[in-house]
Amino acid sequence: MSELWSHQDDVACTHPGWATLQGWSAVAASWFTLFQQPAPVQFILTGERARISGDTGWVTVDENLIGEGIGGTVAALNLFQRTTEGWRMVCHHGSGVAGS
Repeated sequence: MSELWSHQDDVACTHPGWATLQGWSAVAASWFTLFQQPAPVQFILTGERARISGDTGWVTVDENLIGEGIGGTVAALNLFQRTTEGWRMVCHHGSGVAGS
């Protein structure tokens, strides 16, 4: 996950039910927390769509979560910027899908 993200102070991440996190330190800590849960969670991605306009790209995807005591779908939007190091994520927004 670290290699995918820009490590700048202007990145942002909103996980379902969380306040928006600002800056690489907060974003990195959130992913570390999510991936360190005692029971593993499987992500099955569906409905992926990617678009590019100049040095900006975005991907919409449904993240179908399966795990012990967890299940449902998160609709996600991921924004990327082209940098000298390649494409880096600058924003992730995930929203729980009702009834999933």
